[in-house]
Amino acid sequence: MKEKLEHLALILDGNGRWAKKINQARTYGHQVGMEKIKDFCIYAHKHEIKFLTVFTFSTENWNRPQKEVDFLMEVPNKIFSDGKIDFFMENNIKINWIGRESKIPASTLKAILDAKEKTKNNNGLVLTIAFDYGSWEELTHCFKQIVLKQPKLKENLDIIDDVLIKNNLYTKDIPNVDLVIRTGGETRLSNFMMLQCSYAEIYFNKKMWPDFSQKDLKKAISYYNKVNRRFGGIADE
Repeated sequence: MKEKLEHLALILDGNGRWAKKINQARTYGHQVGMEKIKDFCIYAHKHEIKFLTVFTFSTENWNRPQKEVDFLMEVPNKIFSDGKIDFFMENNIKINWIGRESKIPASTLKAILDAKEKTKNNNGLVLTIAFDYGSWEELTHCFKQIVLKQPKLKENLDIIDDVLIKNNLYTKDIPNVDLVIRTGGETRLSNFMMLQCSYAEIYFNKKMWPDFSQKDLKKAISYYNKVNRRFGGIADE
C-alpha cells in the first residue's frame, strides 16, 4: 500500500532575492512570503496532510544585515497578532514551534508561546514554525537534556538509544518528514531537520518562495506519490 503523505516541510527560500528583482527591499519579500503560509495551510488541510513545517529563520540567519534580522524577529508578532490568530482558530490549526528560546527577543518568544497556548486544543493541521532553528543546535540541546535527566548516565551507556534521542528533540511530538520542498534554486538542506529528514523525499524548485504556487505544490506531491519509499529495504517485485 502506498504510504500517505503525512508530514510536509517547506524551506521558504528566495524571499529577499525575489524582492530585489522587482526593486523592493528584501523585507518586502519576507512580508509577501509570510502571507503565503496561510494559503498552504488551507491546501494541506484540504488534502489531509496532518503536519506542515515551515523553515522561517535559521540559527545561521543571524549573520544577515541587522535591519533584515530585526524585521524577521517581528514576523511571529505579525502572524499571530490578535486579529490574525483568528485565522488559525477558525481553521482548527494547532501552532507548534521548534527552535531555541534563549536568543530571540522576549516579545517574539511571547508571541509564539501565546499562539501555541491559544491553539493547543485545535485538532486539525499542526503547523510547526521552525524559528531560530538549526539541527546542530537542536542536537546540542538534546544531549544537554539527556544528561540533565540521566545524572548516572556514564554508569549505563545503554540508556542512550534512538528512542531516548528522539524524545529529547524539539520534534518529539511530531513524526519525521515525508517530503521536504525547498524553493529558490538552492539544492541543500541548510542544517534543517537533518535527522527528521533522513528518509524524506527532497524536492528542489527554482522558483522563489513568493512565486511558488499551489500548482507547483501539486507537482511536488505528484513526484512524492510516484516514489517507492523503501526505508533501506528492497522494493516489492
